[in-house]
Amino acid sequence: MTETSLTGISSMATRQILVDVADAWRHAGGEFAFESVGGVEAAQRVRDGEAFDIAVLSAEAIDKLVAAGRIVAGSKTDLAHSCVAIAVRAGAPRPTIATEAALREALLSARTIGYSTGPSGVALQKLFERWGITETIRARLVQAPPGVPVGTLIARGEVALGFQQLSELMHLEGIAVIGPMPPGLEIVTTFSAGICTASTQAAAARSLLRFMSSPAADDAKRRHGMQPA
Repeated sequence: MTETSLTGISSMATRQILVDVADAWRHAGGEFAFESVGGVEAAQRVRDGEAFDIAVLSAEAIDKLVAAGRIVAGSKTDLAHSCVAIAVRAGAPRPTIATEAALREALLSARTIGYSTGPSGVALQKLFERWGITETIRARLVQAPPGVPVGTLIARGEVALGFQQLSELMHLEGIAVIGPMPPGLEIVTTFSAGICTASTQAAAARSLLRFMSSPAADDAKRRHGMQPA
């Protein structure tokens, strides 16, 4: 490895973006190899001190790792804003989800409801509680295992109505994305990067973070369902 060979870990939501960014970084003369896993696992591995140069996770997760001394203070860099979308199996009836009332009815009528272990899943559970429907739908809730896209469960027929980051749904076969959350219920997650305190290449990692947050990476973010931060 050269001194510009960097390693990283990310949650699954930013995996496709990082594939494109790593390719562009390589053309610019650097090397960046990363691993994408479930967000909970990724954060734990950084917390355990595994030797990565950078981590790309939700802004909240990065903040917690800064507080734990595992991400260099001041290195947090916001990269992209990601919205939650809703999907069904390809060819299945598409419920109306354009309004809060319509989405609530769609949930109450759904055979099974899929959500993730990530920040979008936490936000959805809070929404169910606010609506007072948690107990009514509890037996029909299916939480995707860490690192497994909700869309995979939809495509298999294990989930009838699924919620996850658009970036994790839009490229999967066998499903149909039917839209975003309705107005007023948007679930937006900011994904950020930070330099791991385990890194021995902080200067090179900082250069990569500047590249990842520059206009050069904006097209990749939009192409994969996110907006530049």
